[in-house]
Amino acid sequence: MADAAIGAEEKTGGITRREFLYYIWGASIALLAAQSAGLLIWFLLPKFREGEFGGNFILPLESIPGVNAPPNNFADGRFWLVNLDSNQPNELFQTAPEDPPEMVGVAAIYKVCTHLGCIYSWVSANNRFECPCHGSKYRLDGRRIEAPAPRALDRFAMTFLDADKNPIPGSESPLVDDFYQPVPVPDGAAFISVNTGARKMGPSQTLLCDFAGNCP
Repeated sequence: MADAAIGAEEKTGGITRREFLYYIWGASIALLAAQSAGLLIWFLLPKFREGEFGGNFILPLESIPGVNAPPNNFADGRFWLVNLDSNQPNELFQTAPEDPPEMVGVAAIYKVCTHLGCIYSWVSANNRFECPCHGSKYRLDGRRIEAPAPRALDRFAMTFLDADKNPIPGSESPLVDDFYQPVPVPDGAAFISVNTGARKMGPSQTLLCDFAGNCP
């Protein structure tokens, strides 16, 4: 009789108690697996404290250099802060063909040469960044002056904060052709936040020495 009852239940399209338990068991296993995967990913993802490379560096507005002045070095964050204005060119920042129509504002430039990863420095005597390893040279904004670097210096994302360290809307680094552009200092800014976990590779442009006709 029991077999007949089970057979009749199967014919009517219902599920048996055993099938129902199988479904519940399978759903529980799937949920457990999803939770375990989520925890694993959470533990594996890098976590950085404020002021630690890979995280955010919050700096007072006084950390920004003058317009087209030598850059300020932040060794812990592995970046330089520059304050650019292509409308006021000087011996540190001369505009050239293929430059954007206007470059005005602050940018955070990664301190690693795009050739083979050496740490370059600002050479005041020559008004430019120079890599001691293979001789790559860069303008104040990070554009290549001389090879062998294959592209401009990379930049980090940044935004301005008010006195309470709240982000000021519209003050984030704009992305143009997948590269962070300078950000003008907005009204009410008290701090600048540089996100060293968000970096964009510099573009490949014609060497500036090619325009000057003095490439080595």
